[in-house]
Amino acid sequence: MKTLTILTLSLLSFAFIHPMEKNSEVPASFYEFSLNNIEGKAVDFSQFKGKKVLLVNVASKCGYTPQYEGLQELYEKYGDKVVILGFPANNFGGQEPGSNQEIATFCETNYGVSFPMFEKVSVKGMDKHPLYRWLSDSKLNGWNDQEPSWNFCKYLVDEEGKLIKFFPSSTKPMSDELIKAIEA
Repeated sequence: MKTLTILTLSLLSFAFIHPMEKNSEVPASFYEFSLNNIEGKAVDFSQFKGKKVLLVNVASKCGYTPQYEGLQELYEKYGDKVVILGFPANNFGGQEPGSNQEIATFCETNYGVSFPMFEKVSVKGMDKHPLYRWLSDSKLNGWNDQEPSWNFCKYLVDEEGKLIKFFPSSTKPMSDELIKAIEA
């Protein structure tokens, strides 16, 4: 008990002396992000200026995994209006255990995915990637505090780099709601 008390007090004093600056490394603008794609090459988000962007946290062993098919269809039909970015994440039930290469092979082989995929990231918790901090913190994005509740949550960013909509996992990629938001 004494050890637990000392440890708890030590952690509390550390937190007060060294406050966690959870957003210190988070860029202020969507266009300031640069992340590695699934092949390990840096992608500068400034290249998406003037385009809508749909960001999706994805997983290979999830009940929503068949949404890859709908995302690919959306990309093929509406690629002139929206860029789709896939972010593999293993935050929910260990449903994305593979390596980046395994994920890339799975997506291409099973769903013919040709939209940009990125290296595996964490989308919630203490190790949440700065991009997902930006997407889920209203102090950073202007209005939204909703972080992914499961795999295949979707965030829509407009042509000016502003987050404009959050869609839960249950929203299918080819749903009227999502297509209307893209076409607006």
